[in-house]
Amino acid sequence: MSTTGNRRKRSDARRNEQALLDAAATVFVRTGVDAPVRDIAAEAGVGIATIYRHFPTRADLVVAVFRHQVDALAATTPAAGESPEDTLRNWVHRFADFLVTKHGLAEALRSDQAGFESLHAEFVERLLPVLDRLLKAAATTGRTRDDIRAFDLMLGVGNLCIGADTFPGYQARRMIDLLLAGLARTD
Repeated sequence: MSTTGNRRKRSDARRNEQALLDAAATVFVRTGVDAPVRDIAAEAGVGIATIYRHFPTRADLVVAVFRHQVDALAATTPAAGESPEDTLRNWVHRFADFLVTKHGLAEALRSDQAGFESLHAEFVERLLPVLDRLLKAAATTGRTRDDIRAFDLMLGVGNLCIGADTFPGYQARRMIDLLLAGLARTD
């Protein structure tokens, strides 16, 4: 069955593509978007040609990982038995991992500033309501402040992630955990 045109991809082709995107995201978080394709292929358990068949250029791969991560973040629901605070914390950590890819996306799309800005607007539009919902759910427990705006938290997390590229030994997750601790109700 062909995957060209408007036909749906076979389920195994979709699974392979998802495995590639998951592997690429993992490698990008670990070593940046300039990681060798062979590292991504090894992480995914596929050959390099498979990656190029799905994503002919690095920019294609980075954009696909970006969209894949946005889709996953937008689809967040609490895991069985997970508290709203834990769901929020886990989402924020995944969002921080996503930001690593986003920072690399700017570099990968150097010649397409309008495309980068469009993707940025897309992620804010899709993820802001999710974060707002998670903040409200956490606040209903009475253990988390209810006066935190989703945009402010998103911006704070983004700013904390920037230091990872600047300072050796910088631990963005530790800084994010400090920020999240500030969400606790103190009264």
